[in-house]
Amino acid sequence: MQPASSSNVRKSETPIHRAKREALHARQVGSLGAVLLAAILVLLMKISYLSSIATAQRANTRHRTASDPAPKEQPVPFRPGEKLSYRVSWSLFSSAASLELSAPERRDLFGYPTWHFRGVAHTLNSVRALFPIDDQFDSYSGVATLECLRFERHLNEMGKSTNEVLHLAPSNRRSQLPPPIVIVPRDTRDPLGAVYSLRGVDWRRRPDFRAPVYDGRDLYEMRASCDSTEESVKVAAGAYSASHISIRVFRNQKELAAVHYRLWIAADAARTPVLLEADLPFGTIRAELTSARR
Repeated sequence: MQPASSSNVRKSETPIHRAKREALHARQVGSLGAVLLAAILVLLMKISYLSSIATAQRANTRHRTASDPAPKEQPVPFRPGEKLSYRVSWSLFSSAASLELSAPERRDLFGYPTWHFRGVAHTLNSVRALFPIDDQFDSYSGVATLECLRFERHLNEMGKSTNEVLHLAPSNRRSQLPPPIVIVPRDTRDPLGAVYSLRGVDWRRRPDFRAPVYDGRDLYEMRASCDSTEESVKVAAGAYSASHISIRVFRNQKELAAVHYRLWIAADAARTPVLLEADLPFGTIRAELTSARR
């Protein structure tokens, strides 16, 4: 369903009424919000369409024996203990939510060495009065390719709590993870792990990056390309020289043309994501870095 045009909106409409109307349209959009690239984008979407709780299709635990050797661990720019804090704006609200991305640890997960990534979001102020949301997402991604092995969603939205744990495994590899297991293509990321994967790319040497992304309900393909490697960006945390990354999302080989995503990654040693934007049918969502602790 297409969002209502501005000609259908009453001139006397208040900001609160407009926010409610846009949230209703967001729910009608369906799964578009779920393709947001990281738990960043997944979390931001929660602001506007009030938790579409999806039930993932699960396969049985039969897998083909892997023929490829285990890949070697690749160097990454982030370290255990890193915490990145963001201020989220949406529509008329300049402080709609708070967002924190962190890498709490490296740990063993049923015999697999993994990175543990976490995203936590809370709605604030007037948005919280409309949509009280306190969500946490946890990603356990293999240290070699950052493919997702386990994706957790702990949602507390509008007075309803939901907890879900999904184990992912490629169809060509025997898995040591406990059932139920979701069978996915090789090198599939979850939305949160996808952001960390983009940080791992040296954008001065590589112009694009592609990967399948599973959000807990649907499988997408993320196609990221570098528009510029030396763009000046000013956010609450300071001024940065950053790579400007444009992100396109496809489902069943068809682009989701109604949404546009942009990510700015600083040209520092940590390749810090300093700004994220999503243009959606019901408004623009923006998350800017306010602090970084390492």
